[in-house]
Parts: sequence; C-alpha cells; structure tokens
Amino acid sequence: MDKLKIRGGKRLEGKIFISGAKNAALPLICASLLTDEPVILTNMPMLSDVSSMNKLLLQLGTTIEARDEIINNNACKNYTYSTPKLTGLIAPYDYVRKMRASYYVLGPLLAREGHVELSLPGGCAIGARPMDIHLSSLEQMGAKIEIKNGYVHADVNGRLKGTHLVFNIASVGATCNILMAATLAEGETIIENAAREPEIGDLANMLNSMGAKISGIGTSVLKVQGVEKLHGTTHKVITDRIEAGSYAVAAAITRGRIELINAQASTLQTPIKILRKMGVHVEEYENSIVVDAVDCTLTGQDIMTDYYPGFPTDLQAQFLTLMLTANGASMVTETIFENRFMHVPELLRMGANINVHGHASAIVRGVDKLYGAPVMATDLRASFALVLAGLIAEGETIVNRIYHLDRGYEKLEQKLQAVGADIERIKETEEE
Repeated sequence: MDKLKIRGGKRLEGKIFISGAKNAALPLICASLLTDEPVILTNMPMLSDVSSMNKLLLQLGTTIEARDEIINNNACKNYTYSTPKLTGLIAPYDYVRKMRASYYVLGPLLAREGHVELSLPGGCAIGARPMDIHLSSLEQMGAKIEIKNGYVHADVNGRLKGTHLVFNIASVGATCNILMAATLAEGETIIENAAREPEIGDLANMLNSMGAKISGIGTSVLKVQGVEKLHGTTHKVITDRIEAGSYAVAAAITRGRIELINAQASTLQTPIKILRKMGVHVEEYENSIVVDAVDCTLTGQDIMTDYYPGFPTDLQAQFLTLMLTANGASMVTETIFENRFMHVPELLRMGANINVHGHASAIVRGVDKLYGAPVMATDLRASFALVLAGLIAEGETIVNRIYHLDRGYEKLEQKLQAVGADIERIKETEEE
C-alpha cells in the first residue's frame, strides 16, 4: 500500500484545478445502463472509484471508450458508454465490496431488464448505511425483492409502476436509484423528502437530456413521468464541491491563499459561511473561489452536519482539523453517520485537543502546535483530514492506507505540491 510523506510548515499559495465530482460521476455512469444508445460523459475525474465502476459495467456488457481531454489546461477523461445489449445482470461481490456506490446499478437494471442480482455493498466504514429505502421503494413500484446469500435478488413482471414515495430520510443514494428506476416506469412517480444535493440535480439534468421527464429538480419533491425508452446523450459532469471544500480548508489551515479554479461557490455556501465566520477571506467568482487566510487569526465555530444545503458530512473531518488551529473551543456535531470521528485518535497522536462525546459530537480546542507522526487513514474524508494535519505539523507525518484518498481525490500530491506543500507518495516497493 502506498503512503504519503508530509513535512509540515509550508504556507500554500497558488492555484488548484477542481476536478469533476466523484459523487456525480458514479450515478451518471450507471444511468448509461438505461439506454441502448451511447452516453458520453465529459470532465470525468481520474479516480479509483470511477475505475471500479467502469469494471463493474464491463462485467454487465457495456463497452467503454476512453479519451483524454483538456479543460482549463488540465487533463481529464471523456468516456463513451455503450450498452446495446446487457450480457449480465449480476453485480458480483468482488466488484461491489470495493465500492458502496455499486448499488446504483440496481434501479437501472431492474427498470430496463426486470431482473438484477446485487451483492450487498461495502465502502467506507463510517457507519450503517442501510439499503432499506432503496428496496422498500422498489417494492412499492412493483418489484419482488429477496435477500439471500449476501445478495439482493430483485424482479419485476413487466415495467415498474409509478407511485407516491415518502422517504423517511433524505437519502442521496436512494434518491438517485429511484430517480433512475422511475424514468422507465409506467405512470408518474413522486419522491417526497428527496435529497437535494447538486449531484442529484446533475443526474436529473442528464436523464432529462436522454428523454426522461423529471420536474422539481433542486427541490425536495421530484416528479417523474415514466417513458418507454431513453436515448443517448453527451453530458459534462459538475465540479466536485467536496474536493473544492477540502482544498479551501488546506488554504485556511496553512494560512495561505489558494484560487480554486473551476469551483462553484453556489454549491458551497454553508462551508463558505463558516470559513468567513472563522476569519478567513473568501472571494466568489463565476468559475472560481479564492480562499485567503494570510495573516488571519481564526476563531473557533460550531458546526453541525445536515443534508444539503446544510453543512456536508463529507467536509466534517476537514473542518474539525481546521478548528485545531483556531482560538477557543468549537463543537462539531455529526448527524448523518455514527462512525465519523474515527480520525480523532490519529489526530490525538499528533497533539490535538479533542473530546468526543459518544458518536454524535466532539469538542475541539485550538492548540499551539501539532507534531508529525505515523497515522492510519480510516475512510476517504478522514484521510484528507490527516493530510491537513500533516501540512501544519512540526516534523514529518506518514499517512498510511492512502488507497482511500485515491478513491476520491485526483492527483492529490501533485495538486498540493503545485501550491508549495512538501508532500510525496512513497510506493510500497520503495521500502522493500
């Protein structure tokens, strides 16, 4: 397993290009299964999660053509997905265990072919994320579902039937899955308490460009008029608001100044508000955000995660680490996942002052200094939090198990090196 070696104490200054959004790209890839015509996705991030999803679709019979493209002088990928005929309807354990988002094939395959077998998914160990909303919603749409031997077996006789669904929580995964399934269902499907994340809007916009009839985009009530067939399309993936927010924190925590090229401030209003309250200067432009913390004295702030447009759970670990450099105490409350403080013991080893109360909240007190140490990444966003700590720690920090980072942050060490960080990737073979 690769590691990152970081020597802290460098102020970060310069520009970072924000890639296409991982959390948008994965359901968009699966949406290509809804048609027998080619779907072209541009501005695709080069991530291990995208590679894993591509391998799963190849297993199902999709052909994938990759091209390099340049956006704002930065290299990214352009993929063409073609599935004229599905040759498999099983998403096997060996594929799904690596990435929870593999469950996005459930709705499209059931809607198009009337049958799917899906291994129960894996992913980050940040807490229980049950599939009960996905499955109960599909059952209400006429599917017969059975779980046996670690697999979901789903069947429907004919087409799925439109219905009125009310989610008990605003689940992003369930909203995406049911939205895709409903496009080919018979009649109208209404989803109440739908998640409102920008990535869902991106999915809905692409589905509409394929011939779907979705209204209420960006609201908590989505209405879908089912159609008999969808066609191909070309769609540009939105930029990654979580990557942008993570590098915004990198600028703030090192008291540096970074321009986030291609970032969309409209998708980050709650985190930007917290940064400004802390004392960071943030300038918003049409296609970039400038985060300037040079000579700033930061003050601790309380944050509570919530569904969009609330504070993103995927930025909680990064902001918690930033609070270690602020004056006073901050309370960080996690309302989405119950195991999202697993990075705290590693931060404590570096000299942090954090008290976790149960699974729900943590009191963070500013410290004068963090100290480099070997640390272990536990999940994707916690991994970036440890990188942030390493950037300001005295001495050397080794971040282990960075395969988590490769799932969600494209060219992380190159982007940080470009703005002045002393960071390098250590290949396992280099130490042998």
